[in-house]
Amino acid sequence: MATKKAAKTYFYGTGRRKNAVACVRILPGKGQITINDKSLDDYFGMETLKLIVNQPMVATNSVDKYDIICKVIGGGLSGQAGAIRHGLSRALVKADEEANKAILKKAGFLTRDSRMKERKKYGLKKARKASQFSKR
Repeated sequence: MATKKAAKTYFYGTGRRKNAVACVRILPGKGQITINDKSLDDYFGMETLKLIVNQPMVATNSVDKYDIICKVIGGGLSGQAGAIRHGLSRALVKADEEANKAILKKAGFLTRDSRMKERKKYGLKKARKASQFSKR
């Protein structure tokens, strides 16, 4: 006789910043944060990046309510931290829209930071840098 596992309820949010994309899941728990199968302290060395990741949880007073599991690809560490913040904010809105949406929107965590590197154009060395002009 096979036993059924109880399905865990989780809330999901996708966050983006620059070239980084983060898939964030929050589960009811004690506040553990896992990023690419590493703890928050192991993945991000700088305190400012850890602070950016925790901002939505602090703003909504849900630091010890949820465990966070993230998968992040692309970009640098700063972009990845911003993408996790964006995805975490979206997941918190799905978890409790009435309580969290107004707080997170006012703080600006639901807005996607769309600044990306401009593409290189043909005939130029970089996106806008051209070779030096020669009159003769």
